[in-house]
Amino acid sequence: MQLSTANEPGNRILAVLGFHKIGEPPAGQDQTWFYIPEETFTSYLSYLKENNWSVLDLAGLLEGLSCPQRLPLRAALLTFDDGYQSMVDVALPRLKEFGFPAVLFVPTAFVGGVNAFDRGIEPEERICNWDALRALEAEGVAVQSHGVSHTRFSKLSLSEQEDELRQSKALLEAELGRQVTAFSYPYGKCGRDQVALHRLMKDCGYRAAFLFDNGPNRGPIQNPYLLNRVAMGPDTNLVAELRL
Repeated sequence: MQLSTANEPGNRILAVLGFHKIGEPPAGQDQTWFYIPEETFTSYLSYLKENNWSVLDLAGLLEGLSCPQRLPLRAALLTFDDGYQSMVDVALPRLKEFGFPAVLFVPTAFVGGVNAFDRGIEPEERICNWDALRALEAEGVAVQSHGVSHTRFSKLSLSEQEDELRQSKALLEAELGRQVTAFSYPYGKCGRDQVALHRLMKDCGYRAAFLFDNGPNRGPIQNPYLLNRVAMGPDTNLVAELRL
């Protein structure tokens, strides 16, 4: 008799969806790929709900990384980069409607300001202030690190990377009163010396880090500091992305 392999880690899928801006750009500004209309965003959430994907919170993800057998067979994590005000105004009401938690990665130098790191490329948008980030935390959105300056890690030395990791973590923890254990690499890449960087991340207290793009992760997860994400835009075919 052949034994079932349903509970084996290799049969588990972790789909980390990577979003940026939900809603429309400011009046008079161009629509870019990083803006997802509210209706489209809602359709993505509906797909996960209707197809029985288990949407994890950050604690559930970390537990699944530590003990792969506890990760659901089809697990999803909803992540948002940069901390745009649309997270509060547009995304949060839809997340609450579905009862879904999420993770928001914020570059701390821009809290309460605008996305100057994208000047000339993306429309200027407000970044959440500390009060807004605290409110999101209270609603089930785990606010985590996106560095300090939103600089590509490929442009930084290891010591500069350490400054980005430690300073952003310390400030977020001081302002929010919550532990910071996850990191999203600015622009989705982790740089050249991955071995040294990941050793440093562990020393700093990070337990997971996220790339951008490359699709879902199939268990067992080999390196928690190289978690792939499904890049989410207005034209992402989520059905095709998650059909593995």
